[in-house]
Parts: sequence; structure tokens; C-alpha cells
Amino acid sequence: MNDPENKSIEETSTSLNNLNKQGGWKENLTLIGVALILALLIRVFIAEPRLIPSASMYPTLQIGDRLVVEKISYRLHPPQAGDIVVFQTPPELQERGYDDNQAFIKRIIGLPGDIVGIVNGQVYVNGKQLEETYIAEPANQPFPLIKIPENKFFVMGDNRNDSNDSRYWGFLPRRNLIGHAAFRFWPLNRLGLIG
Repeated sequence: MNDPENKSIEETSTSLNNLNKQGGWKENLTLIGVALILALLIRVFIAEPRLIPSASMYPTLQIGDRLVVEKISYRLHPPQAGDIVVFQTPPELQERGYDDNQAFIKRIIGLPGDIVGIVNGQVYVNGKQLEETYIAEPANQPFPLIKIPENKFFVMGDNRNDSNDSRYWGFLPRRNLIGHAAFRFWPLNRLGLIG
């Protein structure tokens, strides 16, 4: 028997199910959109992953290492000597044809106002020899003493004889800093903080 009351209940139930399916689809799409926006905001303002493509920071970082570069700390305090930083192509390299969106990674050796130089393979900052337990080998070329201007840094790769750094293109402007290389997440056997 077709009971009109039962038919009405079945139609209502079917209509509600259809609405729930459509509403669920819209809700899922909204959640995906929010997740994508949050991921973009995190990448732009908080942290982003990076791949090491060269041996310029060997042995500290090796080709294929994957890092998290955090972007907050340098908004709160200035970079320190010894920090490993990721930065956009410096102006001098842009003038030589490097892509301005290319990223580099090096260690800060000298801060604004410091006097930096290399004598007999040893790096000196403000007249004191820098203790560098992290380098692959000493630099094989001297570098004259030079004072670092305001808002600029002197950066070098840990693999001193295979690094395109401040010795060749000058000082790194602070505005070019992207962030601080904070954590290696790949390979797993070298997982941990970078220092």
C-alpha cells in the first residue's frame, strides 16, 4: 500500500540526504580552501622547506639534505655570527645574470661593523681568529681586511674552497634574508637542529 503519509516522509528523508551530500561537499571544499590558505600563510610568514642542491655548506649540510627554514626569529632579533641563513640572490649576483628568485644558503661570519679578513687560511673577525670546527678545509686564498657596512653581513660556505659567497660578490644585505636554517628533516639519520 502506498500511504501518502509514508511517501511524504520518504521524500523528505531523500531530500534531506541530498542536501546533506551537497552541504558536505561544500563543507569539504571550504575546509580544503582554508587548509591551502593556512599552508600558504605558514610558508610565506613562518617556515618553509628547502632542498640543499650543492656542496657549498659541506660538511654541515650535504647535497639532498632537506631543511626547515624559519622566518620569524629575524623579525624579533638580529642575526648572529654563526647563523646559517637562507637568502635571495644578492644584487651583485643579479647583475651577473643570476635569477633574483634563486635562494642561497651560507653561514654568517661577520656582522655590521665587524672587520673580516682571511690570512694563511684562517678567518679573522675584529682581529681574533675564528674557531671553525665546522669547515671542510681552510680557505686556500687570502682575503683583505674589510669593514662590513651597516645592515649587511659577510657570509661564507663551510666548504670554503667550493663556495660562491661574500668573498666573490660582496656583502649580503639584510633585506635579502629569507630566514634561518633551523632543522634538517631529511635524511632521517641526520635529523635534527642545524647549528
